[in-house]
Amino acid sequence: MTGVGRGEAWGSALSADEFAAIGGIGFEPAGQVFGAAVYPLGVTAAVTCPGPAVPGGLRAASPRAAGPGLTIVSGQGIPGPVARMARALYDGRRTAVDRMTAECADLGGHGIVGASVQVREIPAEVRSAGAVEFTVLGTAVRARGCPPLARPFACDLSGQDFARLIMAGWVPAGIVLGISVAARHDDLLTSDRSRWGAGNTEVAAYTDLIVAVRQDARTRLERALRRLGADGVVVSAMTSRVHGDACRAHPGGTDHVAEVIITGTAVVRFADRSRTSLSPSLAVLPLNDRR
Repeated sequence: MTGVGRGEAWGSALSADEFAAIGGIGFEPAGQVFGAAVYPLGVTAAVTCPGPAVPGGLRAASPRAAGPGLTIVSGQGIPGPVARMARALYDGRRTAVDRMTAECADLGGHGIVGASVQVREIPAEVRSAGAVEFTVLGTAVRARGCPPLARPFACDLSGQDFARLIMAGWVPAGIVLGISVAARHDDLLTSDRSRWGAGNTEVAAYTDLIVAVRQDARTRLERALRRLGADGVVVSAMTSRVHGDACRAHPGGTDHVAEVIITGTAVVRFADRSRTSLSPSLAVLPLNDRR
């Protein structure tokens, strides 16, 4: 599929309204593009104890401690199963997006609109281990009469939102991710406050866990923006998950792991809004005006 104007059929994941929207700003579909990556489920499972707290809230060999018993381990060169879990969550999405972008370049597209990332767990069978499948599907688009880019952009905006962005003087720079995983080993105070019958009181340790992992995910999103040289981000989704497991290192204890994933489209301003605002294309006349 080589797109409009090259004598061959093209595919599109755009709705009719999206197709009309991108056409109104000088873009045309070049074809559907797809990327996928599969990671063994063992990489993201079997999380072991992050370690008990020590005085002052710091632990030996801890990459970052945000409070007693809490360590953020988001996979940047840090050993351990929780770090491998974070790395798999990032690498799986990033690899799928990169492969989709490569397909866009092969089609001669300038970028991708409407990219949708899906994550699916493949259950284990008798002769095979489980896995996590990352897939992303979008539509490659091309600006009429423009030379190819060194690297096509990708965005998860709809066709209508992409058109609004361009008309407002902004252009997508790429899909950015902020992914963080934090783990903590419950101390005695946390265990007592979280037991049934403890009353409606805040469990400060769990609050710290959620706050810390969200802040770290936002920090990583900002770093991704700076690497692209973008001005800002249009966030499309933020998911969070917290799960507990019996501690394998300390019998009778509990470990809690929280993960936050922020996905968005990085944007760069290319023109002053006053220069890109469109004047009304249709004059409205009163029907009772007979002059």
